[in-house]
Amino acid sequence: MSGLVSILADGIAYGMLLFLFSIGLSITLGLMRFINLAHGAFAMCGGYVAATLLNLYGVPFLLTLPAAAIFTALVGMAAERSVIRHVYGMPELQQVLFSIGLAFAAGAVANIIFGPQQQPMILPDWLTSRVDILGVEITGYRLFLMGFGLVAAGLLAALFNFTLFGARVRAAVDNRRAAEGIGINVGRLFAITFALGAGFAGLGGALAVGFLGLDPTFPLKYLVLVLMVVAIGGPGSIGGSFAAAIALGAIDAVFKYFVPQVGGFVIYGLLVLMMLFFPRGLAGRTA
Repeated sequence: MSGLVSILADGIAYGMLLFLFSIGLSITLGLMRFINLAHGAFAMCGGYVAATLLNLYGVPFLLTLPAAAIFTALVGMAAERSVIRHVYGMPELQQVLFSIGLAFAAGAVANIIFGPQQQPMILPDWLTSRVDILGVEITGYRLFLMGFGLVAAGLLAALFNFTLFGARVRAAVDNRRAAEGIGINVGRLFAITFALGAGFAGLGGALAVGFLGLDPTFPLKYLVLVLMVVAIGGPGSIGGSFAAAIALGAIDAVFKYFVPQVGGFVIYGLLVLMMLFFPRGLAGRTA
């Protein structure tokens, strides 16, 4: 029983990372109708910022997280204002090709600057030590990821459900033309929302270095899983993305441990079934 709880804890921690990776893509896809397959590049950016600050400059781990999020958000806003905003009106295939090109370009730049090797992450002792909870030993890092993910989900839900900014985003999601008609600057809203999504991706990337590793292939390595979370949860849905990410993480961990022969297939089979019976995702909304 304790073994199953430990496996589920690993899966939930993994799911929290998937949530942080994917929520920005879910929000921007739901709002902007932009298929941004370069979203993983922002996660990679945050990972490299955190690893560099921690390993080379000795910045405390907790301070590297906001630094990674803010820096990546600024990069995302600059990219959106200079390049990406010109792609919004293009056909979907061109959006896919453009964003995939950006992801490969980001990986190439990372390879030039940091090299192809995995980046080490020197974590503090309180994250590497194991904690005994009701007879189950869980690393501090996994507990931190689970707690951090819950806080992030709560803050995002509050932001989009109980603030003026959230009301404007929902208005733009439901009817962009009507939102513009009542004076909402949708272009500026796009830039802020894109930066917010990029910042959360960068935060997820910073948290993932010690869990998943980091190298220049990162933007594409986890792209399929991020797209699965968005597709199952529903574009623009925070709650749907959270539920999908946690479920995928837990199911993936359990099946890979107990039935390793088919463990890698299960979540992809689940995606097929979900798309057959819930084509709009758990939120019942299309992009």
